[in-house]
Amino acid sequence: MSTTSKYIMFHGKPLVREGQQIFYGNMDDKYILFLGIMTTKEVNGKQVPDDIMIQIQSTAADHKVIKVGKKNGLYEAFEYGRVWLDTELKKA
Repeated sequence: MSTTSKYIMFHGKPLVREGQQIFYGNMDDKYILFLGIMTTKEVNGKQVPDDIMIQIQSTAADHKVIKVGKKNGLYEAFEYGRVWLDTELKKA
């Protein structure tokens, strides 16, 4: 059994949420995507992510931040982050 099988997979990469933090990517790759939910807003009686910090982080021991940005809404932040991650992984 692979270690990734215990996680939700999206486009072949693990997607993990812990509280207000979302991690996307393989730890065996050089970089991963980190999304930090900074604020939420109420929509139809439910709290949904609003301001999202986007980071591409190194998987090395130092977890160096390679690229950082901010978007409104989880969908937009995740889509931008995926493009950034794919771009950095192609350079590696």
